[in-house]
Amino acid sequence: MIHIDNVSKAFVTAGPGKLFRQAPKQTIQAVNNVRLHAPNGRITGLLGPNGAGKTTTLRMLGALFQPDSGNITVDDIAVATQPRQALARMGMLGDARGLYPRLTARENIVYYGRLQGMDAGSAEARAQELSLLLDMRTILDRRTDGFSQGERMKTALARALVHDPANIVLDEPTNGLDVLATRALREVLRYLRSPEGGSKCIVFSTHIMPEVEQLCEHVVVMAQGRSVAQGSVEELLEQSGKTQFEDAFVQLAFEAPAQGATA
Repeated sequence: MIHIDNVSKAFVTAGPGKLFRQAPKQTIQAVNNVRLHAPNGRITGLLGPNGAGKTTTLRMLGALFQPDSGNITVDDIAVATQPRQALARMGMLGDARGLYPRLTARENIVYYGRLQGMDAGSAEARAQELSLLLDMRTILDRRTDGFSQGERMKTALARALVHDPANIVLDEPTNGLDVLATRALREVLRYLRSPEGGSKCIVFSTHIMPEVEQLCEHVVVMAQGRSVAQGSVEELLEQSGKTQFEDAFVQLAFEAPAQGATA
């Protein structure tokens, strides 16, 4: 279970000052009172246009930096005060896959398992198990240098799942994937969400409408750093008065006042 409660984050950057002069500082409010509740056994979509604050929110969830205000917990573990324990409960797949190109897919997976505290035998066994789940048998012992986007995604996802985390966080995982790779990822996420797959808590960040419609039982819409609406696809359609989800998203994210939303 992942809970993000009224989280805000601002960044101070140098403004467009003149050459050889100190640029004035600017404050950018990247995230403003975002709320998200993601229980076990559900795929929760984090939907918003580019620049809405989705990645910043997920980076705070991943303890890459602290929020200015608000709280984030993973299975009731506070990320701010117990980041190692919280991260041990999560498998995170970021937009940058970050594979080691000279290692094989198997070696990438096993190495990450060892970093998570697994012994060599358990990490090897888990890599083999994940290769079956993700249909990686033909690439498992190939170096990742030269992998396609789909092959890189599968390897990175296997690496994130190697320690069998209860919570899975994916930041725009289908970027650059073809239709078959995208369909395969959807099937894996549905399985992991199911009781057979462990009833995982899955948070799925995207800006692609069909993915949300096909995958997510609950959706948080972000715009200009805020969570502006929450609910199922059907509830968001009703709330916006639209019949097409893309139209509903435009209404909620761009036309309605960004006053925040309750879970």
